[in-house]
Amino acid sequence: MSQLNTIILRLARNPDAGYPHGDDARGYRVVAPLDGEGRLDLALWRANKERCTVDRFSPDDAEKADGWLSHRGAHWYFRYDEDEEGPDEPVFRLGDHKLVVGEYITVHEADGDALVYRVAESQPINA
Repeated sequence: MSQLNTIILRLARNPDAGYPHGDDARGYRVVAPLDGEGRLDLALWRANKERCTVDRFSPDDAEKADGWLSHRGAHWYFRYDEDEEGPDEPVFRLGDHKLVVGEYITVHEADGDALVYRVAESQPINA
């Protein structure tokens, strides 16, 4: 059964980017439609676009941003509405991944870095 979920992504180990131990204070809070296997559900996303949000969190206020989960072609993006929040961030093969606790995804951030994040939490949203 598909439903909207709140998913918390926390920065995983990224030694080459200066995070050899990861950083739980940096990540994303995403509201996304997941099917019964934990994969993104495109039809449910289309029916709930305005509810599918993304909040980037960080100890550095300049890195915080809010926006939407967006889909174009075969790709998913984190889309931001203000110039200072940066351009859309493509998420590598997000549609192919299970967004369940313990899995990893890669986000191509505005500064060009590709950072790995761990799915730390995933909770269904009660309608």
